[in-house]
Amino acid sequence: MRNVYLIAQRELRGFFLGFSGYLILAAYLLASGLLFNLFAVGDREKFSRQVLEDYFFQTSGLVMIMAVLLAMRLIAEERQTQSFVLLRTSPVSEREIVLGKFLSAVAVLAISLAASAYLPALILVNGKISFSHVAVGYLGLLLLGAASIAIALLASVWFSSQFMAGAVGGLMIAVLLVAWMAGRVSEAPLKELLTYVALHNLHFRTFSNGIPHVRDVVYYLGVTLFFLECAARSLESWKWRP
Repeated sequence: MRNVYLIAQRELRGFFLGFSGYLILAAYLLASGLLFNLFAVGDREKFSRQVLEDYFFQTSGLVMIMAVLLAMRLIAEERQTQSFVLLRTSPVSEREIVLGKFLSAVAVLAISLAASAYLPALILVNGKISFSHVAVGYLGLLLLGAASIAIALLASVWFSSQFMAGAVGGLMIAVLLVAWMAGRVSEAPLKELLTYVALHNLHFRTFSNGIPHVRDVVYYLGVTLFFLECAARSLESWKWRP
């Protein structure tokens, strides 16, 4: 685990030493603030609980976009700058590399979510909120973001171009997002399968509603671990290429 920590620390330090890191963070806070005012609060009266539900639902899309932006550079940048040779000769394992880079991106996402926590608190000006609802909503955003980072990280292993890694990672996430639509026009048992594997519709609603389900936590953790393992295996295959 020491190697994982060192890799994550290196990546996290590099993120905040560069201008792009603060730009992504500022863009997320600006966009989440706009979504909160335009869609969550809106121009009509709502119960405080409904404002919270709309905020988490709208912000979930923003979290997936940010996850792609964070993950697409993690491995692709190493290959693009020719520093990938260090990965090929380093004494750390592929899983340690993947896990360290993954944790650094999740840490940045967690910092961004924490920085946006003032938005739900604004509801207290004219209403009341359940702090457990807020905690559950942010847990859902973190789990959804972690799964999206793992998916985009796999694309970052596949491509040396950050643009291609971001495009393919975003496409894979989009396919998992719309799987529930395909499930609606399918017959059982394919219908149930597509509905379950969909990244957002079934599994995130419980978090946005403030009522978590163990099934959904297990789903997001399973998706995350599956794509991290795929990324480690893919990185291992690249390591031994001439």
